[in-house]
Amino acid sequence: MKKSCLILILCFYCFNINAQSNNDINIGKIESIYSKILNEERKVWIHVPKDKVDGVLLKQKYPVIYLLDGDAHFSSVVGMIENLSSKSDNNILPKCIIVGITNTNRSRDLTPKKEIKDTSIDSTTIANFGGGEKFISFIEKELIPKIESEYPTAPHRMFIGHSLGGLLVMHTLITKPNLFNAYIAIDPAMWWDNQKLLNELKNSKLDGKFNNKTLFLGVANTLPKDMDINSVEEDESDQTFHIRSILKLNVLLSSNTQSQLKFKGKYYENDTHGSSPLISTYDALRFIFDFYDLKIDGNVFYNPETDVESLIVNHFKKVSKTIGYGVKPYGNFINKMGNRFLDMKQLKKAEALLQLNVTNFPENHQVYNSLGNFYEKSGDKEKAIKNYKKSISLNKDSLAKDKLKVLEKE
Repeated sequence: MKKSCLILILCFYCFNINAQSNNDINIGKIESIYSKILNEERKVWIHVPKDKVDGVLLKQKYPVIYLLDGDAHFSSVVGMIENLSSKSDNNILPKCIIVGITNTNRSRDLTPKKEIKDTSIDSTTIANFGGGEKFISFIEKELIPKIESEYPTAPHRMFIGHSLGGLLVMHTLITKPNLFNAYIAIDPAMWWDNQKLLNELKNSKLDGKFNNKTLFLGVANTLPKDMDINSVEEDESDQTFHIRSILKLNVLLSSNTQSQLKFKGKYYENDTHGSSPLISTYDALRFIFDFYDLKIDGNVFYNPETDVESLIVNHFKKVSKTIGYGVKPYGNFINKMGNRFLDMKQLKKAEALLQLNVTNFPENHQVYNSLGNFYEKSGDKEKAIKNYKKSISLNKDSLAKDKLKVLEKE
C-alpha cells in the first residue's frame, strides 16, 4: 500500500514538473561543443526563429548572428530581432539565427596576442591574455561548421562584440575580413597593447580588403565630467585613453576613401560603457539591413490599379542582390495581405499574393489551405477543392479536411 502511494506521489510530482515546463517561455536552447582547438567544452546559446503561416512552420533559411558574451546579451538581441522581424507586421529585418557564445576565460579568448615587456607581471597573468587567435580559429573551424551543418543557415554571418569583445570583432575584421559579412564593435577596447590594432589599420592598404563588408562602431560616453567629445582629443591622460582610441578609429574609417567598407560610427552621449550594447546593437542592425524593409505607401499599395505582386517580387529581387543570396517574401505577411485584399474585394490582388506563397513554399500545406479558402469565398468551388486536396495530401491533419467534406457534400 505504502509503495502504491509513493508511486502515485512520484507520478503527481513528475506531472507537475512537466506541466510547469510546458508553460515555460523558451527563446532558445543551450548546446555543448567540445573544442579540440581550445581543448575544452564550450557552451553556446542558440535561438532559431519560427516563421509561420497561420501557425504552420515554413521551411526557410536565416542569416546568423554570432554574439560574444552571449549569456549577457542573448535575451536582448533575441527580443530585438523578433520584434523588428515579425511583431505587429514589422519586417524591418530578416529573422535570424542567434548563436550566443558564453565565456570560460574571457580575457584570454577576447584579446589578441600581446607582447608583455614588463617583467614585473607574473607568468599567470601573462598566460591569461592573448588567446584571441585560437578563439577565432575555434569559431571559424569548429563552431561555424557545426551551426551550418545542423541549422537552416543562409550564407550571411554577423559578428557582435562589446568592450574586449569589440576588440576581437575589430581584430577579426582586420585579419579575417571574409569570415563575416557584417561586424558590430560596441565601445571596443582599441587601447589594447598600446593601440596595436589601430596602428595596424593605419599602416595597411585598405583598398579592396573590405569590399562588401559592413561595420558599425558604437562609442559610449566614458568622458570625464569636465570634458566633451571635442576637447578630449587634446587630452593625453590614461583616463581618456579608451575613448580617444575609439574616436581615432572612427576618424580613420570615416575619412578613408579607398575602402569599399560600408561604415557608420555613432557616439552615444547619454550611454555609458555598460548601457551602450542595447542601443548600439539596435542601431547597428537597422544600419546593416537598411535595404531590407518593404516600405508601404498605403495610397499606392491599396490602390486597385497597383500590381502589388510585382512590387513585392521586385523589392525582394533587390534585397537578394544586396544581401548575396535568394530571399523570399515573408510568408506570414503575404498571407495576411492576401486575406486583407480578399476582405477588400480586390480579388485579383488577393489571388496573386496567396498564389505567390504557394510558389515560394510548395511543401507547406497551410498555403494551399489559404488559397483554397480564397477560392471558396470567391465562389470557385472546383479550385477550392483542388487546393484543399493538395493541402491534405501534404498533411493528413490539415484544417482543409473539414472544409473539403462540406464542399464535396454540396
